[in-house]
Amino acid sequence: MRNVIGKYLDTIDALKLEDRMLTHNTLILGEEGSGKTNLACRIRNFVIDSNVPTLYMDFANSHEDEVELRYKDEHFNYIRFDESEAFDKAFAKLVADKKHIYMAVDPKFFSNKREKKSKLSKVISQQALLDDYYYFFHDIENLNGFYTKFEDFLLYMLSFANLQKHGLTFLAQPHQTFENPHLKLLFSFLYVGKCSNANYFNTAILKTLKKNKFYYQCRTAYPTLLFNDIKSSMVKIDEYVPEL
Repeated sequence: MRNVIGKYLDTIDALKLEDRMLTHNTLILGEEGSGKTNLACRIRNFVIDSNVPTLYMDFANSHEDEVELRYKDEHFNYIRFDESEAFDKAFAKLVADKKHIYMAVDPKFFSNKREKKSKLSKVISQQALLDDYYYFFHDIENLNGFYTKFEDFLLYMLSFANLQKHGLTFLAQPHQTFENPHLKLLFSFLYVGKCSNANYFNTAILKTLKKNKFYYQCRTAYPTLLFNDIKSSMVKIDEYVPEL
């Protein structure tokens, strides 16, 4: 089980992923080069080792040869989203076989109208996925294109987040959208890496963080009358180097 992913910087303890993470949501924020993809890969490995199939959505719409080698293990099954019968058939086969899926997606397929649900939203909220899959949403570099379509995505993410058996991990560069306190309540685990823009997460320490160092916030598992307490720590994520 690849559950040890790094260490706390304020104690001697190892940073371990726990089973609770499979059913709760994780938010990873940071500027380019902060180590978001490395951390996501660490989480993906843990989910795979827990025998939970994964759907990894790459909103940079990467070609297969552009995908990082760390994802190209024996569980790597690449597909590119489009609105075609060929895609529907291939995707349905992967889901039926509960294969791990790496799906390249152009955000333009999301609807920008509140009253219209896009085919992409329908595909990712189908019951077979909600029942069995752990989701990864990776916006990578398409910030402008993604957030103009974010209303459609957010609307349906909110609606199916309460229905699915497993959780999700969302990776993004810092954006004012994530300053919304209601949106933050969706996530039990937050990792915030380097962030130098004063408008977002204006904390001095975040401006000087090196690669793979994150400000880590975890909503504890202990029940309270309102929301569970949040504990905060500085952590360093180990660099994942796949075995050849």
